[in-house]
Amino acid sequence: MTLRLYNTLTRRKEDFKPLDPSNVRMYVCGPTVYDFAHIGNARPVIVFDVLFRLLRHLYGPEHVTYVRNITDVDDKINARALRDFPELPLNEAIRRVTEKTASQFQADVKALGCLEPSTQPRATEFIDQMIAMITVLLAKGNAYQAGGEVLFDVASMKDYGALSNRKLEDQQAGARVAVEAHKKNPGDFVLWKLSSAEEPGWESPWGRGRPGWHIECSAMSKSYLGEVFDIHGGGLDLIFPHHENELAQSRCAHGTKKMANVWMHNGFLQVEGQKMSKSLGNFFTIQQLLSSNDFGSNKWHGYVLRLAMLMTHYRQPIDWSVNRLVEARSLLNDWISTAIGSTDSADAPDELVEALSDDLNSPDAIPLLHTWHRWGKGKQDIHSAQNLARSLRFLGLWNGEPSHEIYGYGYDVGSGPAEIDVTPLISARLAARAAKNWTESDRIRDELDAMGVSIKDNKDGTTSWEVKR
Repeated sequence: MTLRLYNTLTRRKEDFKPLDPSNVRMYVCGPTVYDFAHIGNARPVIVFDVLFRLLRHLYGPEHVTYVRNITDVDDKINARALRDFPELPLNEAIRRVTEKTASQFQADVKALGCLEPSTQPRATEFIDQMIAMITVLLAKGNAYQAGGEVLFDVASMKDYGALSNRKLEDQQAGARVAVEAHKKNPGDFVLWKLSSAEEPGWESPWGRGRPGWHIECSAMSKSYLGEVFDIHGGGLDLIFPHHENELAQSRCAHGTKKMANVWMHNGFLQVEGQKMSKSLGNFFTIQQLLSSNDFGSNKWHGYVLRLAMLMTHYRQPIDWSVNRLVEARSLLNDWISTAIGSTDSADAPDELVEALSDDLNSPDAIPLLHTWHRWGKGKQDIHSAQNLARSLRFLGLWNGEPSHEIYGYGYDVGSGPAEIDVTPLISARLAARAAKNWTESDRIRDELDAMGVSIKDNKDGTTSWEVKR
């Protein structure tokens, strides 16, 4: 079975060929721990956890190394520390912020059904490696000192911009590019900057200071995975400038043609059709969704949040809505009530592996789960029920809990439109559509219509609904 992945660098799907099948290596950008992770941050965590599981299945758990970093030095962290703990010395305040937020992140991703990566390095543990890499870049003429900073000279790299498909001459003042007089080029970026006496800092050949954002990931990935590794992942928003700049400084420092063979990026997330924003009141942390009534008058089980993500292909945008979560919860309830056996999360039916091997096509796995549920329940087919259980565990959607724990998690039967319990009918209709039983599908649609409920079949394979006004 051939694994094919979409490579952002080449803009096409390619057969995955690891550099060393005995040590398949993947690096994914993790959180900057200045605040609790929001639901958009959960998407890359879930996406690359599924890929980690698939790689472990294909090459063996002992042959896959997955590194997901923690950024614990950043000016946003400094600002949060000053805001939340003004009475403490800055270093102590920073430690308070990072310990709290990093601990919450670990609890959140565990609740979402994610495996622990092979290692989770902290940026502050790799300052010496960052200084060493910057020293090499200066010696090679790829960096220069100006205005109290060490900057990467983007013009020193002929094909700078290949990942984001941006030409150097187009790098003018604008989005996410800081333009300052001491720069040779507007796109030049900071490798090292000086710290004041009140700011955190480390001694370096260029004075007491702290690293720029991009150099951190280059140093950590090289330390664990080598100068060139197999897969580098993250969200679509990281392509530029973060990943572009990581790639540039790593290649120049090491003299390599590549940093990673495959670059993968997940799509954006909106909430109820709008960009997530605190000013719009639609900004939700993972922790809020798991433990409070801040979204749709419910709190949601982590497996429900996970399935709601996997119902859409990882490269496509997601519209995060109450309807999506209600549908995911109903599906999980039905599936888990039918699943039988299998305690090994590394086990998976061949059909599921085949679907995921086509660029992590999790939406193609949904009809398989519907079929195994239908045969397992309706025909009392034990093999199908076992396949369903194996698939749910492999996808990180179940770990043996009874279905009522997931369906009943924080569920509040109220009287508002979002609380009308149409989920059994929607679930039955989805099963009918998966079986291409269009007569039954239409009958259920008519029944819902008579109840005053309008349903819409979305392009990503999900179904949304609303009460007709």
